[in-house]
Amino acid sequence: MRKTLSIVLAATLLVMGVLAGCSSSSNNESAGGQDKEGKVTLNVWGMGEEAKSLPKIAEQFEQDNPNIKVNVQALPWDTAHDKLLTAVASKKGPDVVQMGTTWIPEFASAKALMDLAPYVEQYPELGEDHFYPGSIMTGKYENAYVGVPWYIDTRVLYYRSDLLKEVGYDEAPKTWEELQDAAKKLADRGDNKYGISLDTKEQSLGFMFARQNGSELFDADGKPLFNQPEFVEAVQFMNSFFENGSAPKDLGLDAVQGFRGDGVAPMFISGPWMVNLIKEQAPDLEGKWGTAVLPAKNNNKSTLGGSNLSVFQYTQNADAAVKFVAYMSKPETQLKWMELTKSLPAAKEAWEDPMLKEDPNFKVFGEQLETAEPMPIIKQFEEIAQNFLSSFENVYRGGTDVQKEMDAFNKKAEQILNK
Repeated sequence: MRKTLSIVLAATLLVMGVLAGCSSSSNNESAGGQDKEGKVTLNVWGMGEEAKSLPKIAEQFEQDNPNIKVNVQALPWDTAHDKLLTAVASKKGPDVVQMGTTWIPEFASAKALMDLAPYVEQYPELGEDHFYPGSIMTGKYENAYVGVPWYIDTRVLYYRSDLLKEVGYDEAPKTWEELQDAAKKLADRGDNKYGISLDTKEQSLGFMFARQNGSELFDADGKPLFNQPEFVEAVQFMNSFFENGSAPKDLGLDAVQGFRGDGVAPMFISGPWMVNLIKEQAPDLEGKWGTAVLPAKNNNKSTLGGSNLSVFQYTQNADAAVKFVAYMSKPETQLKWMELTKSLPAAKEAWEDPMLKEDPNFKVFGEQLETAEPMPIIKQFEEIAQNFLSSFENVYRGGTDVQKEMDAFNKKAEQILNK
């Protein structure tokens, strides 16, 4: 289990106290500031492979702001969290930091992220009305605006249009009932054929289906509702695909492999990155596949993820840091970022660009974003979600009763919340 923030902070502070006598600011790789000529150096931490493209965007910002130098450090996702914990403990870190949307509650609760609301008047591009409502939710914590949407993703349905047509569907399923029916008919094509692939390691999937079935996930007092009918019915719906053989428990193929050829798994739910993967790895499928907004029950809410940009609370260059974040929030900048990384822009105005508006697959993502919501903005949610994956495995693989399993899961969630 991942260490809690408080434990790691305490341990880090203890080590820092021991080393304080032999440390110096010259050894701090993240220390920003001004040089003798008054030029500001901004340190920006980005995450993953995509962050390696960030210097190309920063170059244009430097040209427009010759008094600011931007140093970009690309951190692997698997080490970034612990490095941020150390930065919080030492109060020495980046000026600007990329934050995964699920990380915001943890670091905002530690008062490590600056409230950017006071800067909106100076930089209107930071304003909430420039972004999708769901993406703004990911950057809010206790009424503070601590993360500006940078790029976003949501989940839609990918489908083989040619194979669906063979089983009587001229368009993608629009309801839960149609999705079940189409998946079963596709699975009935023969041995080792399925209708849909459901990623059982995708921790948001069950909660997404529950919301579509009317679940609020938590009540007004913050108590979990995971053993209530709306949530239980959603888990039963997910499990039905495994029970009737429409979904494989262990496919042994990646999504593109299952999608191409005879279509072992001709439908799946995933994010925007799959559009280009299919085009690159399965060019033979051109004209035989598409994307569609998710099938609906009470609604067709999808999950919303992505990354935000935050200003580190302890920066010595707040004005320059906010200026950089504002630059990254401009629609034209986000479109350049999309060209470099294939990441979808968070700024609504960017979606008017022909590159997104006229591409039928990306256009679907814009439509789905209208009903996309992030996972609950509470710092314990990631641990709760991981426990759900274990509970659902007991259901689809172990055959345990859904109501009993969700009763146990709900109790575990309560314990996590009450720690």
